[in-house]
Amino acid sequence: MAFTLASHILLVPFGVALPGITLLMHYRGLRKGDAVALLLARRWSAVMAVQFAIGIVTGTVLSFEFGLLWPGMMGRWGDVFGLGFGVEAWAFFLEAILIAIYLYGWRRLKPWTHFWLGVPLPLTALMGAFGIVAANAWMNTPRGFTLDASGKPVNVNVRQAVFTPMFGPEYWHFVVGVVLTAGYVVAGVYAVGLLRGRRDRYHRLGFTVPFTVAAILTPVQFMLGDSIARSVFHKQPVKFAATEIVWNTDTHVPEYMFGRLHPDGSISGGIKIPQLDSILAGFSPDTKVTGLTSVPASDRPTATQATIAHWAFDIMVTIGSLLILLALWYGWCWLRRRDLPKSRWFFRCAAVAGAACLLTVECGWITTEVGRQPWIVYQNMRVSEAVTGTRAASLWTMFGIVVVVYVLVLGSFLAILLKMSRRWRLADEGVLAGALAEDLEGDTPYGPRPLSTTAGADRGGDE
Repeated sequence: MAFTLASHILLVPFGVALPGITLLMHYRGLRKGDAVALLLARRWSAVMAVQFAIGIVTGTVLSFEFGLLWPGMMGRWGDVFGLGFGVEAWAFFLEAILIAIYLYGWRRLKPWTHFWLGVPLPLTALMGAFGIVAANAWMNTPRGFTLDASGKPVNVNVRQAVFTPMFGPEYWHFVVGVVLTAGYVVAGVYAVGLLRGRRDRYHRLGFTVPFTVAAILTPVQFMLGDSIARSVFHKQPVKFAATEIVWNTDTHVPEYMFGRLHPDGSISGGIKIPQLDSILAGFSPDTKVTGLTSVPASDRPTATQATIAHWAFDIMVTIGSLLILLALWYGWCWLRRRDLPKSRWFFRCAAVAGAACLLTVECGWITTEVGRQPWIVYQNMRVSEAVTGTRAASLWTMFGIVVVVYVLVLGSFLAILLKMSRRWRLADEGVLAGALAEDLEGDTPYGPRPLSTTAGADRGGDE
């Protein structure tokens, strides 16, 4: 489950956010009559479609794993929190239909009609995120039910089960996080091109639009991250203690950047900042922070699990802080000169920002899931009660098959993207000219028309 989730979540930012970024570029192209922007939107829509197809495979495997690996949880709690998965399934089907319409419309619909038919795409993506985050938020702060004498949930209140105390902080933190991640990843591709000397308008525009979106959202995400950490402090104090490796309940608690928690409560390594943890939690050094020892050892993460959650959280915070500096660098240059920074170091940093964001997405889920241990449904069901009884030999065989399939699928995804990129680059350089270019670009749903043809067709559509 950890492997498939970690693999699938790398695709999630593009599934949720790339439609919105593509439509933003599409709007710019129509509004300004910009053929380069339309060409970029056309190509990004092709990537969006390929990513969606790959996401079908990885997402389907996850849906099967919920039933195969977690029968105890799904059997008892499925009626309570299963609505989130139902919403996600409906969003998935709607998104598939809308992507097909959007791709089809590039050659066959009037420009503005085509654009407005694409507008629901990011909304369906957000609806899918709504369903999944609602289910996860319920696992962190379960609500909307009562337990009968045998411990089974009854009197289910769907509204309370969906809109749990952690839903709002989790949802907005997740949405903003995946949008800025997609923005940095897309901009990073063009940053590499700019570093290689491709200073044409195509690369400048391909970098500027997604990077601007990501830069604007970066400080917003930092504030949302602080908000969700404070929500965890109030709603899941033991998880907060794990992520901050707080052993004993106390005031004036220091903050440790990294460091390792040992089973006896001692901490080795890291950077100790006196009183900062209490200040961050309650804006005062007198704030009392609940420690791991406030509950029995069987009801809290182990020292190793707490260290894993702590490192994941600190990596997330560190990368977020560095991205704020990068966004400020970009904003300062833009406000002063209305131009991109001139330093090659800026573009080197921008090129790796996308990969760093993908790492923070992974770290966010690690913090959420590992910090909640040993509970799969917080304070209601342990992981040991929910997991399948499959024998170890069978489990390792299944795991091996899944790893092979995922390596092939993700490898194919990267190979397709590289092939598309090479073909587009050759077309831009004039290698695929005349009839040959028309034949290769053709009427397929994944290749853009040459720039001159695109511009002419769009002008004709407007007229």
